[in-house]
Amino acid sequence: MKKYFFILFLILYSNNTLAEIKDKIIQNLKNTDNFSFDFEQNINGKIENGNCKVKYQKKIYCYYDTSNEKILVSNGKSLVIKTKTSFYLYPLEKTPLNLILDKNYLLEKINNLEEKIVEDKFVRFTFIENNNEINIFFNKKNYNLIGWQTLDIYQNLSITYLYSVLKNQNLDKNLFVLPKQN
Repeated sequence: MKKYFFILFLILYSNNTLAEIKDKIIQNLKNTDNFSFDFEQNINGKIENGNCKVKYQKKIYCYYDTSNEKILVSNGKSLVIKTKTSFYLYPLEKTPLNLILDKNYLLEKINNLEEKIVEDKFVRFTFIENNNEINIFFNKKNYNLIGWQTLDIYQNLSITYLYSVLKNQNLDKNLFVLPKQN
C-alpha cells in the first residue's frame, strides 16, 4: 500500500513540477522584450553559424558567419535574405518565423499545450499551424528559448540552436530596417 502512495506522490510531484516549469517559461517570455544570441542552424545537413537579435513583435536581424555576407532581416511584415549576390524578399506571414517571433502567439500556444521534457535538459512544445509542425525548445533550468525546428519555405528541415542568449539589451531600432536590393 505504501508503495502505491509513493508512486502516486511521484506522479503528482512530477506533474506539479512540469506545471511550475511551464509557468516559469511563460513568465520568462512575458518579461522578455528582446534578446540576442549566437546560433547554429542545420538545414538538410548544411550547417551555418551566426548571431541574431530579436525584438518582439516579429523583428529579427541575423548575420551569418559566411563568406557571402548573408543577412536575414524582418521588419515585422517582410523578411529579406540578402547575400553579396542574391536578394530574396518574402511576406513574413508565409514563413514559420511569423509564428516564432510572435510573443503573444507563443504565449497562447504554450499556455494551451502539453510540454515534453527532452533528455532532462529541454522543454519542448509542438504545434501545427497551416500544415506546418513547429517545435520550440526552452532550457529547463533558466527557461530561455534555446531553439526551434521547422520546415522552411522550401520544405527543408531547419533546426536552429540558440546559445549565449542575452535578454532585454539596448538595440538600435535601425537594425530592423529592410536592406535594399543589390
